[in-house]
Amino acid sequence: PGGGGGTPSEPEEPTWPFTDVTEGEDWFYDAVAYVYENGIMAGTGETTFEPGMLLDRAMAAQLFYNLEGKPAVTGDSTFTDVTSGHWAVDAITWAAQNDIVVGIGGNLYDPDSNVTREQFAVMLYKYARFKGYDLTATGDLTQFPDMDAISGWAETALSWANGNELINGHNDGTLEPGGTATRAQAASILMRFDQNVVEK
Repeated sequence: PGGGGGTPSEPEEPTWPFTDVTEGEDWFYDAVAYVYENGIMAGTGETTFEPGMLLDRAMAAQLFYNLEGKPAVTGDSTFTDVTSGHWAVDAITWAAQNDIVVGIGGNLYDPDSNVTREQFAVMLYKYARFKGYDLTATGDLTQFPDMDAISGWAETALSWANGNELINGHNDGTLEPGGTATRAQAASILMRFDQNVVEK
């Protein structure tokens, strides 16, 4: 008899798309899987995640926009360097309207510059504030030998991010507030944010 039939087969697990993120080898595999499966971060191509790529300010805004479920955006970008054709214009416009990101002055957002660890901490903090999450956690920034490198405007946010174990010191003990964040680090931070802050 034609027409197939028989027992329904198990739905197939979606195959892992990224050839540059390997289970059992890369410390960031679980984090990348988490942000990918939850729609928080996408790949840079069909088969690449580029975990070592530095996160730029446009990508950073896009992450929070994704986290929010890509809400409709009304109004135009006030930044002259983020025009309607920019791939992240909706994300940057939304994030600026909701005070999650700020420009660098002179109506510029500087989308292609790398986001620093302290800038990312401030964005996380402002997104948490926007959502009404608990902002009371504080970490002890004096534990970091390079605490003097922390910008004054980032101290509260970094203390909160550290208190929630989102941004921790490197193996050598430094916080490196002015250092850059890679996509793998961002995935790891966002996974912890979702687990430590959102789900509380």
